[in-house]
Amino acid sequence: MQAKQEKLFLGVCMGLLTLLAGVLLMMNTDLDIRAAGGPGVPAPGGQGWHLLDPVSYENLTIFPVVSTQQSDTSDFSTLDEALASGDVVVTEQGDYLRRTREGSAQTMPPRPGAQVNQLVLINRGKRPLILLAGEVVSGGKQDRVIGKDRIVPIGAPPLPLDVFCVEHGRWTGPSDKFAAAKMMAHPSVREKVAVEQDQTQVWAAVRGEASMSSSVEVQSQAAGSVPAKAPPISSGSLDRVIASEAPTQSYKKIYESRAVGTSIENFAEQIQRRFDRATSGLKGERVVGVVVAFGGEVAWSDAFASSQLFEIYWPKLLRSYVIEALTRHATRENASFDDARDFLHPATGHFREETEPGVYRWRESNAGKVAQIELEALAPKPMTLHWLKVLRAN
Repeated sequence: MQAKQEKLFLGVCMGLLTLLAGVLLMMNTDLDIRAAGGPGVPAPGGQGWHLLDPVSYENLTIFPVVSTQQSDTSDFSTLDEALASGDVVVTEQGDYLRRTREGSAQTMPPRPGAQVNQLVLINRGKRPLILLAGEVVSGGKQDRVIGKDRIVPIGAPPLPLDVFCVEHGRWTGPSDKFAAAKMMAHPSVREKVAVEQDQTQVWAAVRGEASMSSSVEVQSQAAGSVPAKAPPISSGSLDRVIASEAPTQSYKKIYESRAVGTSIENFAEQIQRRFDRATSGLKGERVVGVVVAFGGEVAWSDAFASSQLFEIYWPKLLRSYVIEALTRHATRENASFDDARDFLHPATGHFREETEPGVYRWRESNAGKVAQIELEALAPKPMTLHWLKVLRAN
């Protein structure tokens, strides 16, 4: 009798253990799916992102991306702050100075003369430097934008830096050095820089030609409906600004001009007020990025490893989205929450990668009209510093 009871007890225990093992296996499988960006966590690297309700004004809709997870990004510096502090020097190719470990200036051997699509960057600060495609630097012989996301490590030799010109018509300047413009090229230009890598298309986009051709098409209106308004910043208005206030087609001067600058700032203030209301009172979550729609089309996303990094880039990102919205037709259509959420899912398709061992990894994925770029820091620990997704115009 006792033997039977012991046998029954052992059978029950084995059954419970088997059940427990099955539950643990299911949990582990679910964690693997979520970390890979499956349902519920549609983000690379298992960041745990999700969307808040949208913020809308005119034809621009912004969905805040929030997360409970934060990476420590304090070990990195950004271009604007490093240029302002003097920790980073950007100059035309040619004679330039490099700081030695003792802090004295050392003349470097002369290089070939200045080139439109290449500058020299020296990081003499104490932190690795983050560069994002589309960041504007002003000065030198022409204003330029950074050509690709990357990280410049501490103590790196002078770096030949790939850039694109956003000032067609000037090739002179009192100094070969560049200053922070505190601007990000708007999406129509930034796409041509980061994805298309084409100087001719960049110049066309600066003038508004690319954004005009890629604007949301105005579909035939039903009887009694209100037709879409013309873009507040048209190619014609850009031409007038260029002729009167920015004859060299300086990107910075165009968008700081009286003719279009006021519209940009008023629009940005409207979005910022709504954004502050929508993101106030968060508990245990912080804003790390945005998904952006123009009219009914979800077209862009910028997200970062930390809210700290997002807050640094947000002022110039916001104005870049506003400029894009002002160059597109104003429509009454708004993008859906589901479309914005789907846009956060990682892109699949043609894939390419570039790596600087021990510093960073850059990945690009292209699938149809969608392009995705990730900048992953490899030190002091692996983290996706910046995630960009674009609905391509072409």
